[in-house]
Amino acid sequence: MARVNDKKHTEVQEQLIEKLVSVRRVTKVVKGGKNMRFSALVIVGDGKGRVGYASAKAREVPDAVKKASEKAKKSMVRISLREGRTIRHDISARVGAGHVFLRTAPAGTGVIAGGPMRAVFEALGVQDIVSKSVGSGNYHNMVRATFSALKGMVPPKYVAAKLGKKITDILDRKRSGQKVVSVEEE
Repeated sequence: MARVNDKKHTEVQEQLIEKLVSVRRVTKVVKGGKNMRFSALVIVGDGKGRVGYASAKAREVPDAVKKASEKAKKSMVRISLREGRTIRHDISARVGAGHVFLRTAPAGTGVIAGGPMRAVFEALGVQDIVSKSVGSGNYHNMVRATFSALKGMVPPKYVAAKLGKKITDILDRKRSGQKVVSVEEE
C-alpha cells in the first residue's frame, strides 16, 4: 500500500510548475560576527488554476529553494479562470507601496506581465492577460498584491446567488454590455 501512495505522490509533484522568483543573501550581525543565509521566493502551480507562493531561508541556496517550494505547495489556492485561459474580470490590488492592475484579454494576447507577476500567471496557467505594476518593485509585495487581486475575483455563480438570479442572466448582461439599473436609479 505504501508504494501506491508514494507513486501517486511523486506523480502529483511531477505535474507542478515551480518558478524561482528571487534569491537574496541575508546577513544577520551577531556578537561573534555575521551570519550569512539565503532567502528564496518560490511560486508553485499546476497550470490548471491552482497556485501558491512562499519564502524561506537557509544556509545554502538549494536548501532555501527546497524549503520555500514545500511551503508553497502547502499554501496553494484555487483561482477561478474564465474559459481556462484568462481571469474573470479586471481587478486591482495594493500591498504596501506595490499596486497591481490585472485585465482580462482576448484569446491570442499572451501573458503581458513583468517579473514576478509573469511567474505567477505561468504557474497558474493563465494564457491571456494584461497586467501592470505601479509603485514599489519589491518582489515580495508584487507577488502578495497579485495573489490578493486573484483571491478578490468573484465568480459569476456567487454574484448570481447574491442577486437571486440565474448565472446565464448575469453572463448575458455582461456580454451585451447593458448597464445594470438599480431600483433607486429608475
